[in-house]
Amino acid sequence: MAKIEIYTKFSCPYCHRAKALLTSKQLPFQEIKIDGKFDLREEMIKRSGRTTVPQIFINSEHIGGFDDLCDLDTCGGLDYLTPDI
Repeated sequence: MAKIEIYTKFSCPYCHRAKALLTSKQLPFQEIKIDGKFDLREEMIKRSGRTTVPQIFINSEHIGGFDDLCDLDTCGGLDYLTPDI
């Protein structure tokens, strides 16, 4: 089963949209809330090379943010990366 991780902040509208997209496709994900958690934010930056949220990983592969997730879904890549869910 594919493992989806998403780093988020509560006040981020793109985080809410990314979670809604994954939920609409019935894809389970692990949400990593970084609000006020410096260590988790640093972990996200180290893994992704980016400082913005959301940051999304599928099977430890960095997908990117919300726009990247949408692009992946539009071209069918999201279904390809998560076929067994």
